[in-house]
This record gives sequence, structure tokens and C-alpha cells, in this order.
Amino acid sequence: MQYLIVKYLVTAGVVVLVSEFAKRSDKLGGLIAALPLVTVLTLIWLYVEQQPVSKIANHAYYTFWYVLPTLPMFLLFPYLLPKWGFAITLLTCVIFTMLFFLIFAYVMGKFGIALL
Repeated sequence: MQYLIVKYLVTAGVVVLVSEFAKRSDKLGGLIAALPLVTVLTLIWLYVEQQPVSKIANHAYYTFWYVLPTLPMFLLFPYLLPKWGFAITLLTCVIFTMLFFLIFAYVMGKFGIALL
């Protein structure tokens, strides 16, 4: 149980740290947020929990493919935010990302990369 508490605190701490840096500097906050901190933490937790090497490697592999279709959202969000406000922009970006991911997964499936 103690391990689980430490795991949650460290992981939550990373999110708080990123948001605190973002308050002080847009560029530094963006840089830190762009770092694959959650993925690195996940890989560490999987390793510490003695998961098979294949599971750890697959996590990194699929993370790469799942990140690609999310990238356009980071251009769409700042474009829509001043026009539509936060809530509608966020909802639109989530829907757009899901649709883009489905299209991306379909196209990648044609190349033998199964994402769904």
C-alpha cells in the first residue's frame, strides 16, 4: 500500500510541477509538458513492478504511434481558443483528436501497424 501511495504522489507531483512551470513561463511549461515524463514514469513503474520486457517495450512502441495523431490538436487549440472560448475549444479538440486517431489507425493498419 505504501508503494502505491508513493507511486501516486510522484506521478501527481509531475503534473503539478508542469502546471506550476507553465504559470511562470509559457515556453518552459511547454517544453516540460512536451517531455515524455508520464511515459518515462510509466516505464519505470512497469520495470519496478517486474513486468515482462516485452510489455515495457510494447508500451514505448505504442506510445510513439499514439502520440502522432494527437499533435495536430496542439496547433488547433491555440487557433480556436480566442474564437470559441476554453470549454468549446477543448471539447472540439478532443473530438477532432479522436476522429483523427481513428483515421490514423485505419491508415496505419494498411501498413500492417495495428493500433486498434
